[in-house]
Amino acid sequence: MSVFKNVIVYRIEATWSQSLDQVEQGLAAQRFVPCSPSQEKSAGWVEPRGQEHGPLAESVAGQWLLEYMIETKTLPASVVRRKVDERAAQIEATTGRKPGKKEKKELKEDVTHELLPLAFTRHARVAVWIDPKARRLVVNSSNAARADEVVTSLVKSLDGFAVALVNSQVEPAAAMSEWLSSQEPPAGFTIDRECELKATDESKAVVRYAKHPLDIDEVREHIAAGKRPTRLAMSWDDRVSFELTEGLQLRKIVFLEGTLDDAPAGGKEDDFDANAAIATGELGQLVPELLEALGGEMKLGTAAATDAAPATPSARPAEEAALEDESAPF
Repeated sequence: MSVFKNVIVYRIEATWSQSLDQVEQGLAAQRFVPCSPSQEKSAGWVEPRGQEHGPLAESVAGQWLLEYMIETKTLPASVVRRKVDERAAQIEATTGRKPGKKEKKELKEDVTHELLPLAFTRHARVAVWIDPKARRLVVNSSNAARADEVVTSLVKSLDGFAVALVNSQVEPAAAMSEWLSSQEPPAGFTIDRECELKATDESKAVVRYAKHPLDIDEVREHIAAGKRPTRLAMSWDDRVSFELTEGLQLRKIVFLEGTLDDAPAGGKEDDFDANAAIATGELGQLVPELLEALGGEMKLGTAAATDAAPATPSARPAEEAALEDESAPF
C-alpha cells in the first residue's frame, strides 16, 4: 500500500451508497492486467496489501483503501526517430522519392509497434482512500491527469459514483496571503520555512523561499505588491507537515514524530493495518480543520458534482508526470 504524501481531496455525492463487498465486485471488472508485448499502457486495480489474489478493497478502522496500478512502456524518442529515418532513407534509395508526412507517420507507428516488446517498463501505484462516513475520496497524487484517470476508473467501476473537488469558501491563495502578512496562522497550524509567491501581472515573476524564515518584511512587501502565494509549507498540531497549494492540494505530507512512529513493530500485516489507520486518522482530522480555517467547505450545490472525471487542479508538465511514481510502501 502506498503512503499518502501528495493528495487531492474530493467530496462524494450523497446519492452514492455501496457496501465494501459491492465496491470489491465493481473493482474486479477493472483488475490490473500487465501489458502485452505490443501494448503501450495498462492500468487497473491491484491488491492494496500486495497479496496476490487478495481483496481489492480493504477496510481498516472503517476506512476503505484501494490501489490503482499504471504500467507504461517507454521507448527513447531518439531510437524511434533513427529507425524511422533509416527506413525513409531506404524507401528513397529504392524508389527515388522521399516519404511524405503521412507515410512517415505510418513508419513511426510500425517502428513503435516492433520495438515495444523491448521497451523500458514503468510502474506507478496510486493509493486511494474512501471515507464512507465523511463521504470523502482522497487520491494520492499531485498530478491532475493521473487523479482524473483514477476517478474515471472509479466512476466506471462503481454504480452511481460521483464526486466533485473539495472547494473552500475562502480561496487558499487569499488565506495564505493573510496568514503571511499578519503572521497569524489559524489555530492549530504553524507556518514553516518554504513558500512560493507569483505575480498576477504579465511579468509572471516568481519568488521562492526555501528553508528561510517567512516572518520578514520582504515577504509582506511582495504580497503588498500583488504577488500571491501559490504554495506554503505548514504544520498541523505538531503531527503532520505539508505544503498547501493554491489549488487546495496537500503536497509533501510528512507524518511527524509521534504519529507513524507510534505504529507497533510487527509483521508486514500488522504494519499495513497500523500505518493505514494512523495515516487516515491524522489526515481525517487535518482536512476538516484546514477547510474550517479556509472559511468552511463549499457545498456541492455550489460546486456541482460530476459523474465523470472532474476538472482537477493544473497538471504538471507531461514529462514530469510521466516520471512520477506515487508508490512508497508503508
